[in-house]
Amino acid sequence: FFESARVVTFSRQFPRHLGYIRSFKEQIISITASAPRRSIRLFTTKMTATPEVQKSVEEIFTKLQGAADCNSLLKKHLTKDVVAKNKSKRTRLGATLLDVIQSGGENLDSGVGIYAPDAESYTLFADLFNPVIEEYHNGFKATDTQPAMDLGEKNVGDLVDLDPEGKFIVSTRIRCGRSLQGYPFNPCLSETNYKMMESRMKDIFSSITDPELKGTYYPLTGMDEETKKKLIADHFLFKEGDRFLKAANANRYWPNGRGIFHNEKKTFLVWVNEEDHLRIISMQNGGNVGEVLGRLIKGLNLVAAKAPFARHPRLGWLTFCPTNLGTTVRASVHIKLPKISAKDDFKKICSDMKLQIRGIHGEHSESKEGIYDISNKQRLGLTEYQAVRQMYDGVKKLIELEKAAA
Repeated sequence: FFESARVVTFSRQFPRHLGYIRSFKEQIISITASAPRRSIRLFTTKMTATPEVQKSVEEIFTKLQGAADCNSLLKKHLTKDVVAKNKSKRTRLGATLLDVIQSGGENLDSGVGIYAPDAESYTLFADLFNPVIEEYHNGFKATDTQPAMDLGEKNVGDLVDLDPEGKFIVSTRIRCGRSLQGYPFNPCLSETNYKMMESRMKDIFSSITDPELKGTYYPLTGMDEETKKKLIADHFLFKEGDRFLKAANANRYWPNGRGIFHNEKKTFLVWVNEEDHLRIISMQNGGNVGEVLGRLIKGLNLVAAKAPFARHPRLGWLTFCPTNLGTTVRASVHIKLPKISAKDDFKKICSDMKLQIRGIHGEHSESKEGIYDISNKQRLGLTEYQAVRQMYDGVKKLIELEKAAA
């Protein structure tokens, strides 16, 4: 096919093309296997961040330190020493410290403020990622290792309906994120990467025969208004515009390569190339956590059998945002808690039980009519089932408190 390929040093605007070459790893392996007499060699030149990038990193550091109203983990852990040691580094795919911190530098109200442009970033920029991960994930230290996967197949029956009378829980949702092996994360993805991943997932979706899971894939590119209105009404349609992701350079080539799959009953969904490569979701009305988890397990295993996922030996399943590392599991309920949510210590009660509070329209949104999105906060340092159980036990206690409240 060809004797050799050489990758030369790219200027600042071209390092993303390295991701394009890397994405052909499987094809290159196939070529060498079929033509053993021919050798394919890939030479890489070590790259360092440009002086402009280093200057921008220093400017963000100064901006953060001067922002009295900024309380992000980025500000806390991006020390002068971390800047000095990491500002000139660049991963093999071209990601720099600027790529990691630019969202938190632009959005001073960020809670965390950093993203991983590729898998290597978690190792190369460990001086920043490790302390942020430790603080966010309940003390998960640089010497700790994520447990082996345990989705809880044998424990689904233990998760009985939390609200059989339907007085408190509006709906239950469990999702996990996954990154496909062989591809970088945002913002190192090329337009071709997005389209290749989407094509791969469309093939998987079209092969589903399980009556509970089979459904339709809706690409965002070329979506007609009727379909768009239907997906918006179902609260399924993700859209461009999140300022935190935009600042992290996660919206490039929008809407190419993005789309949504859902089954006929609208209880199993897969988001393709929204924030992570995949967001696999199981959901339904009411509080039957066991049914929701069982469906997620079945759907996740179906996709995993045909699409290998990226996993780190210490950090578990890899994701764009470090808050989702490890299990990547976010188990949540939309729940009515008008009495205890009005109390001053409501947030502390939830925090003590390792629960996270959001508005009903997701992160950075407000509550509506006393309904909150309550989920497990920790995703790293515990198994998938333990993450679901963290939410389950906490919500059970919140319902007890709501019933007892005057």
